[in-house]
Amino acid sequence: MNFKLRIIVAGLIAQYPIGGVTWDYLQYVLGLARLGHDVYYLEDSGQWPYNPIEGGLGKDGKYNASYLSDIMERFDLSENWAYHFPGGELPSGDVFPGHWYCHSEKRRVDFIESADLLINVSSGIGEPVTYRKIPHLAYVDTDPVFTQIKVLNDSGFREHIDTHDVHFSYGECISDSGPATGHQWHPIRKPIVLSEWHPSAARRDIFTTVMNWTSYKDVTYSGKNYGQKDSEFMRFVDLPDRVSPTVLEIALGGGNTRQAPREQLIKKGWQLVEPMNVCPDLDSYRDYIESSKAEWTVAKHGYVVGQVGWFSGRTACYLAAGRPVVVQDTGFSSVLPVGEGILKFRTMDEAADAIREVAANYSQHSNVARDIAGEYFDSDKLLSKLIETAMDNTN
Repeated sequence: MNFKLRIIVAGLIAQYPIGGVTWDYLQYVLGLARLGHDVYYLEDSGQWPYNPIEGGLGKDGKYNASYLSDIMERFDLSENWAYHFPGGELPSGDVFPGHWYCHSEKRRVDFIESADLLINVSSGIGEPVTYRKIPHLAYVDTDPVFTQIKVLNDSGFREHIDTHDVHFSYGECISDSGPATGHQWHPIRKPIVLSEWHPSAARRDIFTTVMNWTSYKDVTYSGKNYGQKDSEFMRFVDLPDRVSPTVLEIALGGGNTRQAPREQLIKKGWQLVEPMNVCPDLDSYRDYIESSKAEWTVAKHGYVVGQVGWFSGRTACYLAAGRPVVVQDTGFSSVLPVGEGILKFRTMDEAADAIREVAANYSQHSNVARDIAGEYFDSDKLLSKLIETAMDNTN
């Protein structure tokens, strides 16, 4: 598709103004702009925002809007963003009215009126029916299995999903192995703007990752439990002793439903750092990845049980930076090459062997990592395919 479109990307940059989340959605915006499209970033999730400076809920959305404004201005998109602070009452009893933050109200309204396509990533638009005047609405599921179970258990969320014309999922095998919702889930990967990631950056001799211990409660469907990262991680808690003297470091968030046992992990040899100290924003997050030798990480238990082919967008950034990855198998080997650059594991022995292999043959794995990023995660390729599929599908 060679002609210029007006495209709205909806995400959660202002909702969670931290480095990794920013890259998750910003690369859609930058990638579409690289392709020559007129792209506008809009956030209307209906969720009360997180303020990392205050360590909790943002009181009026000003910090969140300012963060988003600075990001967009940095990439010459200062006129092409809008953030809706939903307003409401805080637990303290303070009430704040809803408010649109944007460079220009006229620009926001005009863009919505004239847009060809809205790409709703992770429900960055909470009420898509209010944007139904846009001829093509696409939904991108970034949390496979959990999204499909919610569709089946929550009629309101099903209506939310049904409002879109076409549906994509980071679970590339979800149609074969995931709970059937009656939708066609087109496979997609996290688009990476390769020019933003630098294989030549100086690195430490340390394997790293960035993770939350838990993100939300486990869910059960058809008698099967779908859990968080904590339950998978504890299967590999003794790994540092197995691969010594290789150092394993985690920028570890404490957990929203269960707290990480930090003292136990440190005793087991894990090197722990605070994410808000080492990678709180766009640049420090990229620096943290690029300064790593490689990534080692587990996946959410639900992805492992479901074997839906999920592959982390963060891990794709490691690949783009020429950093090999040793990652837990979620079924992605049916759609991505493994063995060099990407090394998968299921067991403790496989994890230890893969780390030793990367350490012993680093240059080869590093070169292949960047090649894989170029072949399988390049935003030019992935977003062109997304647009083609979205524009060909309507209700």
